[in-house]
Amino acid sequence: MPGRRPEKVAERIKEEVGQIIAGGLKDPRLGFVTVTDARVSPDLRHARIFVSVMGSDREINGSLAALKSASGFIRHELGSSLHLVRTPELSFEFDQTAMSASRIEEILREESKKLREREEQDQNSSRPAE
Repeated sequence: MPGRRPEKVAERIKEEVGQIIAGGLKDPRLGFVTVTDARVSPDLRHARIFVSVMGSDREINGSLAALKSASGFIRHELGSSLHLVRTPELSFEFDQTAMSASRIEEILREESKKLREREEQDQNSSRPAE
């Protein structure tokens, strides 16, 4: 069983990459990006960084392209702050959790509204005519 080191490194990477994106990247394609998670391989050579992006599909793709383009710079900055023997190779992936959650909320609101309408219809149809 591997130790907790990959988890700890992943948490540090998540924090550091979030700060680097917020303060060090000037790419105009980069939209409102939030680092939501990071996962590191057991050998600490590869890191998958999950990001959420507010905006359209075009803005999401632009932000992911900007992050991919800046991955060398981000990796260099990480190496300076993490002090690891090898800085992991970085890959950025879109985290659809927020979009899925908002879609689920929307569906639940719609179903709740339909249920209320059906209950009102049932109440109106069960009332005796005067």
